[in-house]
Amino acid sequence: HVQLVESGGGSVQTGGVLRLSCAYSGVISFISCMGWFRQAPGKEAEGVAAIDESGTSSYFDPAKDRFTISRDNAKNTLYLQMNSLKPEDTAMYYCAADVYWRPVCGSLRDEYNYWGQGTQVTVS
Repeated sequence: HVQLVESGGGSVQTGGVLRLSCAYSGVISFISCMGWFRQAPGKEAEGVAAIDESGTSSYFDPAKDRFTISRDNAKNTLYLQMNSLKPEDTAMYYCAADVYWRPVCGSLRDEYNYWGQGTQVTVS
């Protein structure tokens, strides 16, 4: 099993920045892709960004040009740097891990096997 614990959420004003962290533990040697997802009230969850074990990243529509995903395997921590935040970025943010190898890390929830509890981001 893999355990994921997010932190770093909070309330910021439009244009502000936040850095989310996700500490992972357990059988981490099997982890390939890791990703950040978000879900706003009344909306479907959507992929924000993903990164594989070598550090190759993929960005999806909500994150392009403003967010940066990174992964520190020595510290077993996944990050999401969020800049120029907008009210529409308000959501619960989740990190996720995939223990099956994929050629490209995707944005589909079904591709990820383990999930954290989430951290709330509110932009006003």
